[in-house]
Amino acid sequence: MDSRVFQVDTQWNIIYYPARPNGFGVLIIGDERHFVEENKCYWTQNEGKHAILNELKEKGYTIFSSNLYGRHWGSENAVELAQRVYERIIRSEILNTKIHILAEGMGALVAVELMEKMKDMIRSIILLNPILSLKLHLEQEKEHKFFYKKLMRELTTAYEMDQNELEEKIVSIDDQIHLDGKVPVKIIHVLSGGRSYNQSKQYKKILAASTIIPTFIVPEKKLQIGKICINFFQHFELEL
Repeated sequence: MDSRVFQVDTQWNIIYYPARPNGFGVLIIGDERHFVEENKCYWTQNEGKHAILNELKEKGYTIFSSNLYGRHWGSENAVELAQRVYERIIRSEILNTKIHILAEGMGALVAVELMEKMKDMIRSIILLNPILSLKLHLEQEKEHKFFYKKLMRELTTAYEMDQNELEEKIVSIDDQIHLDGKVPVKIIHVLSGGRSYNQSKQYKKILAASTIIPTFIVPEKKLQIGKICINFFQHFELEL
């Protein structure tokens, strides 16, 4: 069996099995395009993501992912569901209880929250092109009126608040986040397009209080992402 799907709180989840398991699990938290449905998943339909998935499986990683209510934007509901999926996987599979996390885009918002709530159960975290600050991301989107309106609709749905209440909540968020804790974190950022460069500028502000230095790669080197992830994960597998 290569994979199986299951539901938690109406949301589809998928687990991918390697041919030769190494005993370690990787939770993938996708970006805003991510989805997991009964018969399909974004990470198997996208060529680049599928390549990363296959490289991880070839090295023995058991990989699991959840739909997390779609465009969740780091909502508390998505964070709680991710925890429940982890607990379900650990009960049903023969895996080390300390997992790796690979989060992309808005998935980083969930990963950062999980780092606080589940730090003793997380071995390492890789953030790929991450959105680290909802506040700064919203400010950036204000330059694009159509996208801002669309984003606000998604946010009010995800956070179950009206727009005024949500905007007040987001304004109060601290610009800086503190990632220098017990969990090792690596940031990988692919430099492609103007919005990508704007995002890279945000890291300097957001990570001002952190010792983490993002790894920047050009689009031509995207094929190396799987190997970068594996090397980072393996570095933190010496202690079980």
